[in-house]
Order: sequence, then C-alpha cells, then structure tokens
Amino acid sequence: MKSIFLDTSSLVKVYHREPDSDNILKTLPEFQRIILSEITKIEFISAFRKKVNRSEATETEAKDAIRFFENDYNKFHWVVIDSKIIHSAKNLLNDYSKIGLRTLDAIQLACAVSVKDITDENLTSDKILKNIFLKEGLISK
Repeated sequence: MKSIFLDTSSLVKVYHREPDSDNILKTLPEFQRIILSEITKIEFISAFRKKVNRSEATETEAKDAIRFFENDYNKFHWVVIDSKIIHSAKNLLNDYSKIGLRTLDAIQLACAVSVKDITDENLTSDKILKNIFLKEGLISK
C-alpha cells in the first residue's frame, strides 16, 4: 500500500487554492494511505484563522475548509502524539533549532520520522522543514 505523510503546510493546499495546490492534488491519487500527525488537527484551524486575519480567506471559506477537513478525518491515518513522539521532537529541536526548527514543526518532523519506514513520500511546503526533511532522508532533492 503506497503511503504519503503530509504536514499541515501541504495539507492546507488540498483544502485551499494556493501556489503548489495543483501539484499536491495531482500527487495524492497515487497513494492509498495519507498519514497525518494528530497535531495537524490544531495547526489546520490555526492556519485558516491566520488566513482570515490576513484577508487571504473569508470567514466562510475558513469555516468550510475546517468542516471539510474534519469530515475527512476517517480518510486519514493518524500518528498519535505519545511520549516517544515528544521525546523525538525534543531531540530534533535540539539538533535543528539553529536552522529555525520550531516546536510544532518539531512534532510534525518527529511524526514523519516515526513513519518513514512505511511512507513512500513525505510532503511539506514549509521551507525550513523541507530542508530538515532532506537532512533526515525523508525526501530527496
């Protein structure tokens, strides 16, 4: 079964038209399993609240996107945030904070690392995280 891990920055592009949305939407049908971190449930709402605050999305668009995402929960496989993930995130934060890794991205990264043996691809649209995904062998150039 072909699997892909998406962080929130890439998942948002599935539910809201942005640069690179088309590439992500074309890629997803190749995969039977989409894996997300549980933290995405919170980050997704935050991303859309920011879009409304920055006038990048209307209140209706944000509410619709959040509702559609929540309705799709059962389509995804979730990485549970447990003590192993937190421990890994802590170590990754120590390793990569100098190049800009932040707390929630460290949790996303720890989740991606935890499933790297079962994923065929890992997607992030975040520049700092993409650089770290490369260093961790989660994506190739």
